[in-house]
Amino acid sequence: MMEIAFMEAMGMACALAAAALAAWWTWAVVNWVWVRPRKVERWLRQQGLAGTSYRLLYGDMKESSHLFKQALSTPIPLSNDIVPRVMPFLHRSLLHHGKKSFSWQGPFARVNIMEPQLIKEILSKNFHFQRPHTNPLVKLLAAGLAAYEGHKWAKHRKIINPAFHLEKLKHMLPAFQASCSEMISRWENEIAGAGVRAASEVDVWPELQALSGDVISRTAFGSNYEEGRRIFQLQKEQAELTIQAVNSVYIPGWRYLPTKRNQRMKQIDKEIRGLLRGIIDKRMKGGEASKNDLLGILLDSNFREVQQHEHGHGHGNVKKVGMSIDEVIEECKLFYLAGQETTSAWLVWTLVLLSWHQDWQHLARQEVLQVFGNETPSFDGLSHLKIVTSILYEVLRLYPPAVELTRTVHEETQLGGICLPAGVVLVLPDILLHRDQEIWGEDAEEFRPERFYEGVSNATKNQVSYFPFGWGPRVCIGQNFAMLEAKMCLAMILQRFSFKVSPSYAHAPIAIVTLQPQFGAQLILHKL
Repeated sequence: MMEIAFMEAMGMACALAAAALAAWWTWAVVNWVWVRPRKVERWLRQQGLAGTSYRLLYGDMKESSHLFKQALSTPIPLSNDIVPRVMPFLHRSLLHHGKKSFSWQGPFARVNIMEPQLIKEILSKNFHFQRPHTNPLVKLLAAGLAAYEGHKWAKHRKIINPAFHLEKLKHMLPAFQASCSEMISRWENEIAGAGVRAASEVDVWPELQALSGDVISRTAFGSNYEEGRRIFQLQKEQAELTIQAVNSVYIPGWRYLPTKRNQRMKQIDKEIRGLLRGIIDKRMKGGEASKNDLLGILLDSNFREVQQHEHGHGHGNVKKVGMSIDEVIEECKLFYLAGQETTSAWLVWTLVLLSWHQDWQHLARQEVLQVFGNETPSFDGLSHLKIVTSILYEVLRLYPPAVELTRTVHEETQLGGICLPAGVVLVLPDILLHRDQEIWGEDAEEFRPERFYEGVSNATKNQVSYFPFGWGPRVCIGQNFAMLEAKMCLAMILQRFSFKVSPSYAHAPIAIVTLQPQFGAQLILHKL
């Protein structure tokens, strides 16, 4: 009888434990999808912010997705008024609720920050306002420096910094030149095939994507750049799958389900990691000791960091000092994603805008020919291109590769007289700040490179109202690399071609990882 009673008691205890666990889990879910968002909404409204009312689980995602698909269905007239197409939900939200407003991405509140002084505070305090914890599947695309915080971010930044010093970038100029020359030769062959017209229509968008991928392959991996091209192709597919994942509500644990997308993303990640590990192993064994490409400089810097620690502090925990091979792989993936996507988008909009503004194309070409003639552009000469540099800055103002930055509040925080609860995502829409008439004047939508003749600080009146590469401690580490590549490519194109918009071009900017032309960028190229 005692055994039966004991068994019954144990059964009762297990049932109660299971019921308690189920109740706890149910409450956690209800709190996540309803109680907490409603509490945050009341909090934000009490602070004087306006915004949309929270809707269960999805928030504004269904409405945002509907407006986005609607906007993408048709191109727009040739103009720089692109925000209604690129960010239709945010555009409408600001019209209805004003600059101090909020919206919902799933159960998470997104608060728009449009004041330069507040943006300065957010971007300067990288220890406090940190990057959001996004869908875990995003990490399959690239983790690395951009995803880290605190000590790990500081360690990786220190080790990677030497790869992007100007002196190191000088050694990468031949790689820029080689990649540009190959693309230009293809264009010249197309024009030659066109016969007496000496002109040809070229969709420059896929060409520039291939160019920037080729540049990263050469500058990151040197003689292994053919293997690098395969990595570039895989990263491109991974980026498309990542966007699909981000645009759907993430349910915790969903990444472990064997869905077709999840499985493909994991397959791509495995192949990329295998290719990168093979390249790195060759370097580590000393078979290829180049220290002039990004991988070589990174491995050398990592080795020096570990050596310095061992000499100064004994052996200790090397993992806390240098990078592991897996961490080096993640940084290589990030080289690809950031370097390829950013520069190709920057260059394509530069060519499109110069096609519309033939006067600026003419001025830029005159400057390039005056500095270089028909010779290959040099490192020192590129620094003397004032007009070209101003054009590139103005393109970044109107068509920034990343249309917004986001940061998360991890604990209750005061910002500009507003008390923000933990978990709120702060949205810094640079594409809107770059067009704010209160900051840039009534001609804010117009292409006027002369704004930057006296530099960025003068153009912005020392406000944080222009941040295409971010700002503060986390400013993009590769911005000098990107600027050098963009100048080199643009100068070499201007030396050999004049160009105008083709009648088949449809103006359709779209934000997919970066700001891209949805239907390509068809230009008519004329050989000079």
